[in-house]
Amino acid sequence: MQALPYWRLSGYYFFYFAFIGAFSPYFGLYLQSLSFSAWDIGLLMSQMQLMRLFAPYLWGALADRMGQRVGIVRLAGVVSLIGFASFFVVRSFEAMLLAMALLAFFWSAALPLVETLTFDHLREQPARYSRIRLWGSIGFIVAVMGTGALLDQLPLSALLWVIAATLAGIMIYALAVPEAPSHGATGAQVPVGEILRQRRVKALFAACLAMSAAHGAFYVFYSIHLADHHYSKFAVGCLWSLGVLAEIVVFFFMVGLLRRFGLRTILLASFAAAIARFLVIGWGVESVPLIVVAQLLHGLTFGAYHATAIAAVNRWFPGRCQARGQALYSSLSFGAGGLLGSLLSGWTWDAWGAGPTYTMSSAFALFGLLFVAVGVKSGDLDDPGGSHPAPIAGFAHGSGGKE
Repeated sequence: MQALPYWRLSGYYFFYFAFIGAFSPYFGLYLQSLSFSAWDIGLLMSQMQLMRLFAPYLWGALADRMGQRVGIVRLAGVVSLIGFASFFVVRSFEAMLLAMALLAFFWSAALPLVETLTFDHLREQPARYSRIRLWGSIGFIVAVMGTGALLDQLPLSALLWVIAATLAGIMIYALAVPEAPSHGATGAQVPVGEILRQRRVKALFAACLAMSAAHGAFYVFYSIHLADHHYSKFAVGCLWSLGVLAEIVVFFFMVGLLRRFGLRTILLASFAAAIARFLVIGWGVESVPLIVVAQLLHGLTFGAYHATAIAAVNRWFPGRCQARGQALYSSLSFGAGGLLGSLLSGWTWDAWGAGPTYTMSSAFALFGLLFVAVGVKSGDLDDPGGSHPAPIAGFAHGSGGKE
């Protein structure tokens, strides 16, 4: 049996999420330093979500046709670095939009394929997945805190070198990760369209789209919001890291929480927490304790929510439909929902200001809560007695949710 390439896989996850830790919190600040408007920043940053609407399907179909996942992962690593390198020389909005689209299109191709590679390598020992994926969370925290400390001492243009270094790390480990024998699903083939017509599925996907839209202003403008209120770059990094730590803690205890409370209760609590969290961020930014509490709620608004949604999709899309179910969940929530939230917040930030923009985020979360409360019943999600919770895959997309 082929030896598990533990450190090569762990290294890939480390740099992949280190990129997110350096890019998501600070690149908006860099764009702001170039005097782009909030609408321009929202449009540029939204390319990461826009490409997730369709790029993973295209790359996945190509990987199936070629039977070579590693080749595409390596291509994505090389072209992502080349695409980002253009930011060192371009300054016009149009050129930056093209560069961002190129980066996002190739960068979004890699993680779904690496996830399937990892599980194929772990076929006989899947419990070790969290130990590999944990390095992604470590990479995010190291990058977000280290970059914040660095940018307190250096100009914002230094951010480009940090991000380029993380992309170089991704490329190096992509070249090192070996292919694994593919093990296709053996479950019964169920028409996906039939599943999508179910009330519970439509309600959950609508709620997921609303939750990601609620996070749009957070991912694009949170660092800008804090900097405008005199938080240091290091403090910004610490707050981002705090959210990821809360997410990790929730993932660690998730199985026990599911057994005790059930999927639907946790899902409703996550949306309720999002309503409160974004109101606090929008109107309570002057209070450090309130902002700390708001970041701790990330454990619910992303960690618990995402783990529960993943579990529901795993349950409702059986057999060979599971991969497509997860792809639809990712595209509709992080893709469509994230894009909607990013673009709307880019407009409202200039037109209304921070407080009303984050109030809009809370309104999205409220709509999501109503979709779950009305459209998803307890029997749709929870086994009798809650003794057999669905599998948890929360570690697959963690570290800030911009995956």
